[in-house]
Amino acid sequence: MQRIMTLEEAERLPRWRRPESLLFLMAFAMPVAFATWSALLNNFVIEVAGFSGVEIGWLHTVREIPGLLAVGVIFLILYLREQVLGVAMLGLLGVASAVTAWFPSFGGLLAVTLLSSIGFHYYETVNQSLQLQWIEKKRAPEVLGRIVAVGSGASLLSYGALVLLWEPLGLTYNLVYLVSGGITAGIALFCFLAYPQFEGPHPQVKRMVLRRRYWLFYALQFMAGARRQIFVVFAGFMMVERFGMKVSEMTMLLLVNYVLQMVAAPAMGRALGRFGERRVMVFEYVGLTLVFLAYGGIYWFGWGLVIAGGLYILDQMFFALSFALKTYFQKIADPADIAPTAAVAFTINHIAAVFLPVAMGYMWAKSPDWVFVMGAGMAMAALALALMIPRHPEPGYETVFGSVGPKAAPAE
Repeated sequence: MQRIMTLEEAERLPRWRRPESLLFLMAFAMPVAFATWSALLNNFVIEVAGFSGVEIGWLHTVREIPGLLAVGVIFLILYLREQVLGVAMLGLLGVASAVTAWFPSFGGLLAVTLLSSIGFHYYETVNQSLQLQWIEKKRAPEVLGRIVAVGSGASLLSYGALVLLWEPLGLTYNLVYLVSGGITAGIALFCFLAYPQFEGPHPQVKRMVLRRRYWLFYALQFMAGARRQIFVVFAGFMMVERFGMKVSEMTMLLLVNYVLQMVAAPAMGRALGRFGERRVMVFEYVGLTLVFLAYGGIYWFGWGLVIAGGLYILDQMFFALSFALKTYFQKIADPADIAPTAAVAFTINHIAAVFLPVAMGYMWAKSPDWVFVMGAGMAMAALALALMIPRHPEPGYETVFGSVGPKAAPAE
């Protein structure tokens, strides 16, 4: 049985075996499978499975169901340590992604996507909890920025390999999915065998936690989930459907994006530490409003591929700022609430994700530009919420209006 170590004891381990190193390794492993799956998905479902906007909407609705059920993590951590659960779900993501091309039908893709999504969403829920438990508040913006950069670097390697090797080697969807998913599953196995079990400084509440004083965090999570669906489901689909982008071209666009993210993410973390969550999120949502309106301009004014590609990259860059929401919660939370609230927040984040893709898939079939107008409206609603974040949030001062609950809700 693996040894259980406190964070203080872990400081005596070699640097590569410490908790932060495990977070960085998992941050690298996840995008190898997920980024490859995402890069090939739109081309695969159009070229092989014959999807339209309706089917892609249903696929993403099914993909988001496990996110809606992320509260199940609270039940699982009654029996499994968070670290073990996170590594196991990372392995499930890898295995399910590896076999994606074996099921090129509508029903088959829904099934394998559901499995990979369970791995992804449960891994992400636990991973966010571990990040906030293992990283000190003062260092969180900088370290989270570096974690984003590591994930971007993994995506960069995946996309770079696709761009360089897809056409010259005549790669197939099956081979690429098998290799990328297998790498992620292999790294997950290494993480399980090579690292001790780390014990955070604060025992976590192992039941559902809903606190009135976290209401703004919950609302921002809901809007973040709604906004994300517009990009994840329809921005890439537009690039393939409207402009006929090939796998190598779509991957090159993603490659440029992740080069920029890898370079900019640490600076974003430092900016977050300097300017605070409110200013960073206001900047993010103003930018997103403009980007979504400009997406609509592609249909209104006939803007071409260059502008569409630039907007796609900007959209991804703004999305990289989302770790500001994590540090906001870390500052206002009772330390014992982090694990259960991460699960609840992930569920809230995915409420809109379950019905928006399919509903907007039907809207897309009639008027694609209105999908992006809806996205702009969601970004403006999130902007109004972000303005309620105080300059220096803390327990008892969660919003500019003060607290609606006790200064520090006790962990029961």
